[in-house]
Amino acid sequence: MGFNCGIVGLPNVGKSTLFNALTATAAAEAANFPFCTIEPNSGRVAVPDARLDTIATIGKSARIVPTQLEFVDIAGLVRGASKGEGLGNQFLANIREVDAVIHMVRCFEDGNVTHVDGGVDPQRDIETIETELMLADLESLEKRETALVKKARGGDKEAKLQLDLIARALELLREGQPARLVEVASDEKKAFDMLQLLTAKPVVYVCNVDEDSAADGNAFSEIVAKRAQEEDAVSVVISAAIEEEISQLGGDEEKAEFLESLGLSETGLARVIRAGYELLHLITFFTVGPKEARAWTVRAGATAPNAAGAIHTDFERGFIKAETISYDDFVACDGEQGAKDAGKMRQEGKAYVTQDGDIMLFRFNV
Repeated sequence: MGFNCGIVGLPNVGKSTLFNALTATAAAEAANFPFCTIEPNSGRVAVPDARLDTIATIGKSARIVPTQLEFVDIAGLVRGASKGEGLGNQFLANIREVDAVIHMVRCFEDGNVTHVDGGVDPQRDIETIETELMLADLESLEKRETALVKKARGGDKEAKLQLDLIARALELLREGQPARLVEVASDEKKAFDMLQLLTAKPVVYVCNVDEDSAADGNAFSEIVAKRAQEEDAVSVVISAAIEEEISQLGGDEEKAEFLESLGLSETGLARVIRAGYELLHLITFFTVGPKEARAWTVRAGATAPNAAGAIHTDFERGFIKAETISYDDFVACDGEQGAKDAGKMRQEGKAYVTQDGDIMLFRFNV
């Protein structure tokens, strides 16, 4: 599996410019006025991973298939969105569908690009968006609470659990804190996720800076980084304008030269993906053969049968074992046969926890 991220923020912070650059399409119209994005646009991009290229070379694979990441460009939210301002309710609903939120924050000065609140202030802008999401969550939970009280009184255990979670979330929200700060036990997580709270989504703050600040950030991005640290969230500095330029270049060599000229070692896309993977606790395993080398994504802690299920449900249902080689051993032994000869291929059963970089071959019977 991959994962999907909704790009949110105030109008004119660079969301659609970033989306166009990341997906190398013009599906989302980037324009200097609010609400140029009327419907959420989604686009899939390949997740860059140098290990996949190495594996494919060693395995003499005919093709390379990276795992995919989906970006959803959600229209700019404004103050009052929770009450329907600026088509707010429609776009708040779109956010409920994503795994994580990329909160794009304007961290650049430009008199030619209008700011809805008249000037650049990352702290204020973040709080505007966060307040609207919290207000929407408050309204949602208060409505649910009334209906659940009756069920709980009737002895419904699930209703009692949800009521307890709602009470804890409401306490935080009423104090101006997002629902992601609610302490949730492992056996409560499924019920909590069912509440579909906007402020429970993991957040990556993306600081959109001017081109000169792309390598080291600026005073605005430092404000965002400090806030992210306090929230146990993640922040990434990028320049949407640079990402747009990179997307229009030809080969990898040309892109690498362009990045080097700017003092950058990788694209903003790579940094955003890494931040997202870290935030959602995702790992990558690989399959390799003459036909193809392919990357697959699962959550950390996934068992070998879970990993098999990422390929096909039949693999998980009829799982017998996983023939497993670590990435380092695969490279050091020059492939599968070398790893076998060196005793580095392991036979793993149902209890095995998949490790990042594992190269796996599943045996199953259905």
